[in-house]
Amino acid sequence: MTRRVIQLAIGLFLYGIGIALIVRGAIGVAPWDVLTQGLDGHLHLGFGVITTIISGIVLLLWIPLKQRLGLGTVMNALLVGPSADVGLWLVPADLALWLRVLLFAAGLLLLAVASGIYIGAGLGPGPRDGLMTGLHTRTGWPIWAVRTGIEGLVLATGWVLGGNVGLGTVLFAVLVGPLCQWTLPLFARDRSRRPSTAPALDPA
Repeated sequence: MTRRVIQLAIGLFLYGIGIALIVRGAIGVAPWDVLTQGLDGHLHLGFGVITTIISGIVLLLWIPLKQRLGLGTVMNALLVGPSADVGLWLVPADLALWLRVLLFAAGLLLLAVASGIYIGAGLGPGPRDGLMTGLHTRTGWPIWAVRTGIEGLVLATGWVLGGNVGLGTVLFAVLVGPLCQWTLPLFARDRSRRPSTAPALDPA
């Protein structure tokens, strides 16, 4: 259990750093981060604080869905925002375009690796993934439809509020799934017992 908690913490910290790199890339961010940027543009509380607040609100939506919290769920809600702020503090803004493209690519790859690390710890889904699976269970709608609906809603809301929607947003949507498909089996707890042809873990 100690090893799994450490793996979880490392994965969540790196996940936040990956988000920060994508944000500093400034060519478009993931849907939930578009919402975070949009809200922060009006509330001025800081990217990490808004990320944590959104996680808390999402967890409240778990209650009518009867989703169960895990240690990974709570740590996800509490650690990703502050670690993103650390990354934003370390990496300057307003860089040359070629540097921003490199930052985006590095952030996307790091985020995929971090997803494999923290999900592989097997200590519970993040707030947003739990919302997706909870709605899937309660409504019977396909996972892809639920995820598309949620992310479409938060993307549109964030864009209206002034969040950064761009090419990076599209690239994130297209590439994050295949990248996680590759990284998830690398850090699975039962990796040594899995056949080499086994499918990737379900990130939910």
